[in-house]
Amino acid sequence: QVQLVQSGGGSVQAGGSLRLSCVVHGYTFSSAYLAWFRQAPGKEREGVASIDADDAGADTDYAYSVKGRFTISKDNAKNTVYLQMDSLKPEDTGTYYCAANERRAIALVVPPSRQAIDYWGQGTQVTVSS
Repeated sequence: QVQLVQSGGGSVQAGGSLRLSCVVHGYTFSSAYLAWFRQAPGKEREGVASIDADDAGADTDYAYSVKGRFTISKDNAKNTVYLQMDSLKPEDTGTYYCAANERRAIALVVPPSRQAIDYWGQGTQVTVSS
C-alpha cells in the first residue's frame, strides 16, 4: 500500500524558513515523479515545486511565485522528498501537500482537478505572519 507521510510545517514570521518532509512508502522511490502543492483558504490547490524521476534526469521546476525562495530535493536512501522554504511571505500561508506519480510527470501549471495525481500526502499547515 502506497502512503505519503508528511511532517514539518508550522508558524513562522515573514522572512523566516521552514522545511517540509514527505516520506514515500510502498513503491520504488527513484522512479517516482514528486511535487508539492499548496492550498490557501477559498482558493484552488496550486503547484509549488516538482522533481522528476531519476531516469528522467531528476529535473526540478518551480512556480514563479516561489522561484529563488523554495528548494525541492529528495533523498533516495530515505525515500523522502523535501521542500525547503526560505524568505517566507504571508502569501505562502496554506496547507501544503506532497504528491507522487508513477511513470508520469506532474505539471505545476495544471490544477490537480485537471490532471491525474496517483497519491497525496495528508497535508500540513504553514502559516506565515507579517
